[in-house]
Amino acid sequence: MPDVRALALGAGAWGGALLVLLLPGWWALGAVGSVVGGGILLVARDRSALGWLGPVAALAAVAGVATLQQAVVTTSPLTALAGEGAVVRLRLELTSDVRVVAGQYGDLQVVRARVLRVEGRGRAWTLDAPVVVMAEAAWPRLPLGTTLATTARLVESDDDVAALVRPTGPPEVLAEPDVWWDAAAAVRRAVRAAVAGRDADARELVPALVVGDDGGLDPDLADDFRTTGLTHLLAVSGTNLTLVVGSLLVLGRWLGVRGRWLHVVAAVGIAGFVLTARAEPSVVRAAAMGTVALVGMGSNGRSRGVRGLGVAVLVLLLVWPRLAVTAGFALSVLATGGILLLAPVWRDALMRWTPRWAAEAVSVPLAAQVACTPVVAALSGQVSLVAVGANLLAAPAVAPATVLGLAGGLLGLVWSPLGVLVAAPAAWSAGWIIHVARWGSAVPTAAVDWGVGPLPLALLTLLCLLSVPLAPRLLGRPGSTLACTGLLVVVMLVRPPTPGWPPAGWVLAMCDVGQGDGLVLRSGPRAGVVVDAGPDPVSIDACLDRLDVDEVPLVVLTHFHADHVDGLSGVLGGRTVGAVEATGVLEPASGVDAVTDALGTVPAPTAYGLTRHVGAVTLQTVWPRPGARADPAESAANNASVVLVAEVAGIRLLLTGDVEPSAQSALERDLAGLEVDVLKVPHHGSRHQDTDWLTSLGARVALVSVGEDNDYGHPAPDLLTALGAAGMRVWRTDLAGDVVIVAREDGVGVVTHR
Repeated sequence: MPDVRALALGAGAWGGALLVLLLPGWWALGAVGSVVGGGILLVARDRSALGWLGPVAALAAVAGVATLQQAVVTTSPLTALAGEGAVVRLRLELTSDVRVVAGQYGDLQVVRARVLRVEGRGRAWTLDAPVVVMAEAAWPRLPLGTTLATTARLVESDDDVAALVRPTGPPEVLAEPDVWWDAAAAVRRAVRAAVAGRDADARELVPALVVGDDGGLDPDLADDFRTTGLTHLLAVSGTNLTLVVGSLLVLGRWLGVRGRWLHVVAAVGIAGFVLTARAEPSVVRAAAMGTVALVGMGSNGRSRGVRGLGVAVLVLLLVWPRLAVTAGFALSVLATGGILLLAPVWRDALMRWTPRWAAEAVSVPLAAQVACTPVVAALSGQVSLVAVGANLLAAPAVAPATVLGLAGGLLGLVWSPLGVLVAAPAAWSAGWIIHVARWGSAVPTAAVDWGVGPLPLALLTLLCLLSVPLAPRLLGRPGSTLACTGLLVVVMLVRPPTPGWPPAGWVLAMCDVGQGDGLVLRSGPRAGVVVDAGPDPVSIDACLDRLDVDEVPLVVLTHFHADHVDGLSGVLGGRTVGAVEATGVLEPASGVDAVTDALGTVPAPTAYGLTRHVGAVTLQTVWPRPGARADPAESAANNASVVLVAEVAGIRLLLTGDVEPSAQSALERDLAGLEVDVLKVPHHGSRHQDTDWLTSLGARVALVSVGEDNDYGHPAPDLLTALGAAGMRVWRTDLAGDVVIVAREDGVGVVTHR
């Protein structure tokens, strides 16, 4: 039985951080004081409870550090200046790589930094405060470790930083990155160069496996990794460090290194890994968990590993208390704990009738998955059924892909052809992992939806806890193990029906595809016309499956923005698809390229004024009208959206794409007196609307396809108020999930599914 006293230290530290970070000010102090006081009182009454002082002291220490760090941020001059929206002169050091994210008005460069000096409002301060820099796409992209000066506007932040920095001028480089950052950047470039000639997905996956550099990975492939429980391979994790440092130790032993010198080799390997992967809190956390795993592989490994885990949690939270509320930290700790505490017991049970290698291969991913399942479900709303199998299949390829990818990069620094040669098996191994991810995500029931509310998550946690004593009994007998495996396979291969879905008499489904549009008009039994495919193939594919649609006689892409077309492959896969049409305005080019790649050709333009019957659907194309002029200050792509008037089972619907006010005004003139039953609100409920026209349509139901917690402020509150005042009932995918319009005897009905 492992000594769990160190785990109690880690649990106390974690509890102290959570109390301070999740409870408001005085409530947090009161809770910490109550716990500490109760612990001291317990020990004073019963000396045998002396062991409780360790966890209580850890809780108090981490709570104190978290409180101090919060105070430093909230009392920083930057925080006060940000509250005033001040424009200041800053000296700062970049502490992360630049990430490019999509903003409301264009791409933004996002990078974390430390402010060393600030001048503003007639004063100057020397300090050390964390910030996030959000610069325009044209701002120079500078490497991690650069010290620079710039003029910027400070904006308040709800994050763990003192302010958001919005540069208003070009940066002035004051100091280049230190030599170790240059060396780390050279290794990262060399790893990429060693696999540059390989398949597009493999050449992106190898750097992700080696140093967590997943910036160029295909989003669809990343979704497949999430579905199959392989996401941990894309981020810097303890597995990366274990493989890299473990291979160094093996090499050191082969070269004759012994004793304490092996510890030096391990320390150098850990330091090099942290620098190459970037010395951010998440990387240091991964390194700590990987070190614990290495300790667990040695003699008396289980006991030493458990002690190391508790100490690692305590030390990490003393340095970075905010790790306590990050998903990566929770998943790392739980996975490591599951492997140390559960896997040995489950392995021993399996060894009663299987070889040791097979027992370990099954028990390790199974223990990690069970330990992490509640957290994964809370984050994704799903429970993966293929995760253990996918990890089992991918495991043999992870080590060669990681170790040989790194070796190829290092050797490539000396002689590039040698690096390419050594890294070739890494790319082949990465190809196998990609194949496993895609195969697993294509399984009919690769994952099951699970609620993220307190009751579903509590039930899931209880089931995982029950599996701890039950699993050894099941795994210890071949009959029960094979029966459970067979049942799981049947569940995965046979997609379970959704009771009562799709609802009888449905005519239109607005699929919950996130921040985008994905609409389906019912044209017949198991058939539907698709209008836009959303940003994500997985989401639109799942929605069509739920609707039992396996025939799509027509696809209309209203325009080529990613949130309307990037999911097209999810419509095409596994279905009979007829014509695919789109707007005649071929922009943006990236969207046109994505559609062309999926189809193999540019889609035909939808004919203006055409009225046609597609099964039970009557469609009339009413926009864009040839020769019509829209406001040049508005988005040309949005205003070129195909607008359709549809009728199904006597219900009239207006599907508006993303047309903006000037195009809406033109439609008002072209379609004078138009009345519909259902309005699909343009542009996800943007505040830029011709509200007079929208409210004149007489619709009873308004549909808003919008992503939860989106960055655009969609839908606009003023617009929702106006639609409601006009007698429309507004339904939103971010709140209701899939929204389905149903034909009823008394008119229009609405049914939702989440």
